[in-house]
Amino acid sequence: MTSLLALVIANHRMHVERANRIVELSTLNATMQRMNEALEEAQDQLVQSEKMASIGQIAAGVAHEINNPIGYVLSNLGTLDSYLASLFGLLEAYTESECPSSVSQQASLARVRALRESVNFEFLRGDIVALLAESRDGILRVKHIVQDLKDFSRGGVDDVWEVVNLHDAIDRTLNIVRNEVKYKARIETRYGNLPDVECIPSRLHQVFLNLIVNAGQAIDASGTITISTGASLSEIWIRFEDTGCGIPKEHLHRIFEPFFTTKPVGQGTGLGLSVSYSIVRRHGGSIEVESEVGRGSRFTIRLPVRQPCPQLAQTDAVSAAEPV
Repeated sequence: MTSLLALVIANHRMHVERANRIVELSTLNATMQRMNEALEEAQDQLVQSEKMASIGQIAAGVAHEINNPIGYVLSNLGTLDSYLASLFGLLEAYTESECPSSVSQQASLARVRALRESVNFEFLRGDIVALLAESRDGILRVKHIVQDLKDFSRGGVDDVWEVVNLHDAIDRTLNIVRNEVKYKARIETRYGNLPDVECIPSRLHQVFLNLIVNAGQAIDASGTITISTGASLSEIWIRFEDTGCGIPKEHLHRIFEPFFTTKPVGQGTGLGLSVSYSIVRRHGGSIEVESEVGRGSRFTIRLPVRQPCPQLAQTDAVSAAEPV
């Protein structure tokens, strides 16, 4: 009887300890979830801060890219204004010459002929069409730059996975950053055949911009930035290659560390490559670097064409966690 009572007490104690451990584990799990959420929020804020810093670096170039078409649109409007003044003057003279109450119809007709001879209609007809076409192109250019900048600067709340053409994504990034590098580097694109890729476009825009700006800053006077793409099996690759100063061998293993930079003060935050690395890893990809001092650097991004199904990943995780 005594041994049976001891067994009951031990069993009760074991159940109490088990219940306490379950409560402790639940509390620990809730704490870890809150920490993960806080880390994710901090990561999003860091990515967005670095993105804003990148925009700040290229702001002058973007303003110049917008100012150029706005300048010639404004000039075209001035020319069109003078053309319209001539045409409306001629129209007014015609109207006066046909008015029955005209004091001197002969004088009015002479004025019409003089104005008619002073206006080259063939030239105006061709030039007006050209001015309108050029102005339309300029306004569309500004519209595209603003739209691309808006898409690039979107925050984490818009992080939606989409299946997109990465060549279009690269071209839209070049549309923003081209003025930043065009005075010292020629940009060449060698696009292969790429399938559409599942990704977060705004995040990859940020990676592309960081690598292009870095390549431009690595070139002192004149050089070339080559962007090439290709595909193999279930992944694609994008390569950014420059003929700049290169990265010393002792720095290669640190370039993806947060806040590590060899640039002068004011040329970078030290977060560009670190954030780019995190974004690529989030996409299930990898980023590799090869560099030689005096010859340039090559960054190669590899990304899966499709992301694994989240529901399947969660099911596998739950199955792995269950005891056998």
